[in-house]
Amino acid sequence: MMRARLVTGWSHLRSSYWFLPSLMAVLAVVMSFVTTACDLALGSQWMEDISWLYANKPDGARAVLSTVAGSMITVAGVTFSMTILSISHTTSQIGPRLLNNFMRDTRNQFTLGIFVSTFLYCLLVLRTVRNGGSIDINAGGHMQEAAAFVPHIAVLVALLLAITSVGVLIFFVHHIPESIHISNIVANVGRELNTKIEDQFPSHLGLPHEDESERDPQAALPETFYTNACKLTGVKAGYVEYVDTEGLIAIATEHDLVIRLRCRAGDFVTPQTELLLVAPASRIDEQITTQLLATFATGSQRTSNQNLRFLVNQLVEVAMRALSPGVNDPFTAMNCMDWLQSGLESLANRKLPDAHRHDDNHNLRIVTEPDTFATFVSLISDQLRPYAAADRNAAIHMMEMLAKVAAVTEHAERRRVLIISGSRLRKECLKALSDKSALRMLTDRYRSLIRLGRDAAYREQLMESGHWIGGRA
Repeated sequence: MMRARLVTGWSHLRSSYWFLPSLMAVLAVVMSFVTTACDLALGSQWMEDISWLYANKPDGARAVLSTVAGSMITVAGVTFSMTILSISHTTSQIGPRLLNNFMRDTRNQFTLGIFVSTFLYCLLVLRTVRNGGSIDINAGGHMQEAAAFVPHIAVLVALLLAITSVGVLIFFVHHIPESIHISNIVANVGRELNTKIEDQFPSHLGLPHEDESERDPQAALPETFYTNACKLTGVKAGYVEYVDTEGLIAIATEHDLVIRLRCRAGDFVTPQTELLLVAPASRIDEQITTQLLATFATGSQRTSNQNLRFLVNQLVEVAMRALSPGVNDPFTAMNCMDWLQSGLESLANRKLPDAHRHDDNHNLRIVTEPDTFATFVSLISDQLRPYAAADRNAAIHMMEMLAKVAAVTEHAERRRVLIISGSRLRKECLKALSDKSALRMLTDRYRSLIRLGRDAAYREQLMESGHWIGGRA
């Protein structure tokens, strides 16, 4: 039952800015002891036989280590400031929900980590350097003159770390402006959306048939389910980050239960929110209740764990901000639509999970709230429509997006969903746009969308010819 906490915990570690730098700092501490131990074991004779390595005296070793350590902590502060400044500026322009995308960028984490770990390494090695002539007390209690000690291997490693840090600094200066470029930000979210779709819905539809995910979730429940069910509510307010459905099926199978899930990842719940309906109520005790509630993990914000809607909303939010009167950047909005098109095309011919989950003996155990293709189309179209309809370029591009998705969609019902969205967009544009030429172009693409949805021969011809939707080559 710990799966939900483990998954969300790992996600939070990946999104944190401190995890990788802290891990590298610990490794630097370990490496300082290892290299110093090697120096104690090997001595300095081996280095005197290699002239080009230039063995250091104690004062020279201290100077090298002090210089590297001082410069690294200074550069670490500068890079951290650059990162925070770029994050602050970018999120104010494209939305705060994209902050985690920067925080979990391993390249930014590695940059901070290499500077901090180099500083710690040099600081710890520096304490082992000593001049000859000092008086030490040995194990027998006798005073003896200590020999000079210079950890040559450790100093060489410090120099290599310093050279590596210079290379990382050059890379970081290049990476920061590249990472805050709006096209790269949108592309990263779009690629993550496609990856999540592939992970969550790996199966493809065969011949066109009834989409199982579109069936009524209530259809297979026993008639007496709601009269015999026990309602379980949330124990902590927050957004559902993860639901361990495998754990729920295991509990339901063990105790012969049927569960109706009333929320899904991304929903906000409170202690009064109904999470589950479990039947029969007579088999539910305090221990089973605790196990069932442990399959839910909540947090203070939405994440992409099991929640494709979160990634879709990120792209929609950027597009909506770009189309707002204060920004007026339709080309950024069209860039977002291109990646939303990619996600819809990836979803169009995939078999989405059925609302009904069964155990190994084919007994119904869970009925969920499934995400359907229509859900994702509505999530994109309904939110963007008022903004896109007021802009000539965005409206035409959005209609083309729907038509291009319809061109690759094999399922007739899903093409009908796209046509309905196109119809609503056209009606909105007829009210908002006064440019007659733009309305003619929009209508031309809408007619292509309708024909793509109803005429299989036209769809095949269009795919073979490679002509762009709307009649342009």
